[in-house]
Amino acid sequence: MKVLVIGGGAREHALCRSLSLDPDVTALHCAPGNAGIGEVAELHGVDALDGRAVADLAVELAADLVVVGPEAPLVAGVADAVRERGIPVFGPSARAAELEGSKAFAKDVMAAAGVPTARSYVCTTPEEIDDALDAFGAPYVVKDDGLAAGKGVVVTEDVAAARAHALGCDRVVIEEFLDGPEVSLFAVTDGETVVPLQPAQDFKRAHDGDAGPNTGGMGAYSPLPWADPKLVDEVLQTVLQPTVDELRRRGTPFSGLLYAGLAITSRGIRVIEFNARFGDPETQVVLARLKTPLSGLLHAAATGTLAAFPPLRWRDGAAVTVVIASHNYPGTPRTGDPIEGLAEVAEQDAPDAYVLHAGTRRDASGAVLSAGGRVLSVTATGADLATARERAYRAVGRISLDGSHHRTDIAAKAAAGE
Repeated sequence: MKVLVIGGGAREHALCRSLSLDPDVTALHCAPGNAGIGEVAELHGVDALDGRAVADLAVELAADLVVVGPEAPLVAGVADAVRERGIPVFGPSARAAELEGSKAFAKDVMAAAGVPTARSYVCTTPEEIDDALDAFGAPYVVKDDGLAAGKGVVVTEDVAAARAHALGCDRVVIEEFLDGPEVSLFAVTDGETVVPLQPAQDFKRAHDGDAGPNTGGMGAYSPLPWADPKLVDEVLQTVLQPTVDELRRRGTPFSGLLYAGLAITSRGIRVIEFNARFGDPETQVVLARLKTPLSGLLHAAATGTLAAFPPLRWRDGAAVTVVIASHNYPGTPRTGDPIEGLAEVAEQDAPDAYVLHAGTRRDASGAVLSAGGRVLSVTATGADLATARERAYRAVGRISLDGSHHRTDIAAKAAAGE
């Protein structure tokens, strides 16, 4: 199978790494990719948001499968452009991807499907914003209706900060605060059959102890030793399958990766948000544990044959990923700084720990430089969370990037049994 992956972050590096280890993959391509992905796939300088260019590349490569990684190309209709050329593509149509592209659309789908979620108001005027903030009270949860790269949500006790964020959005969803731990659960679907993966937990805040601003994610771990063993089945029956069924009923079947961000509240499971693609950094730990070859699973979803696909197989043990971010992230990051220590990790820590590139590029001499806010995802596996965590942080310690920062408490409580 010849596979083309679209995107250039750590999620796409995780996908490419798994596909490169898949015996069924005979050729692996990525557009545009990054410095790390270039070590396992052939890179192509194509704009990921240009559906025609992506489809042309897929035809030129005679790709058997196209995997669209990020949300922006999906919402822009890149998967539709590839499908129109008759090539199997893993990723929903632009209309189905509105499940992530519009918080208001997602709320409407959940209401129709009977999916449990937070009570909310969709607001477009200052008066509606003030009424909604007053109705719910603190802590305030304010979400930009559109795509915001994981940073469009503000949760704050400060009504002025909540109002300021809301006024900066064209349309905003204001909702009740959900208590309890959060869980990320991915599911692969062909529009009818839904196959859940293993749950993970990510860390959104920039600093230790869940302090600081929201980010795109600073680390993750899987499995969740504290979670109810029946959690996945319950979410499949009450959230994932009803949502897929409702979208099919509307004539906008969802084929690809459905991501449910969940709160395990005192009143039961509630959906915080849906995404229309693999989450980053949770993908890094979930794929580290997936034993089933990835290409066959994604191809079955892309071709409507998921019902006949064998049950997924998982590796024993645990996985942890720690994100190394640029100076000032999640503000405007500093880029162009050299990254040292990557070879040392490859020599001394592999295969138990490895580095997935997010915001990186190579200069004319071949040196790897920072090129984004989240720069690297250092991922490790082990017999348990404590071992995986120890290996991940040992590898983090070998890497040098001036001004960078990372959290030191990823998976610490779970590893300690808290």
